[in-house]
Amino acid sequence: MTLADIARAYGATRAALDPREQEADVFRRVTGGLRAAVAQEGPARMRAVADNRRLWLAVETALTDPSNRLPPPVRAGLVSLGRAVQREMDGMDPDLAFLIEVNDQVAAGLAGRA
Repeated sequence: MTLADIARAYGATRAALDPREQEADVFRRVTGGLRAAVAQEGPARMRAVADNRRLWLAVETALTDPSNRLPPPVRAGLVSLGRAVQREMDGMDPDLAFLIEVNDQVAAGLAGRA
């Protein structure tokens, strides 16, 4: 089995997941990067925060799309949460424990474990 075969099999497995579970998986992967960066400084920490920033910007973009079918109060609450996360990441020394906790809670909610 080649690396390409493994990648194709992994992709097929991921595609079979429920969309909410796929979204939860993205949050879990980004959160894993934050966890790994807790004891680090410099580029590794900056990368983890940058990945988290991209995730939350994508979330806000999806939530503000007029075709989004979530109820308006849910969308507004998540946008508000995302902006709090963004403010935390804008600081000189973002609280990674806070970012990890928020991401864990969102992933759990997406996976139906909230």
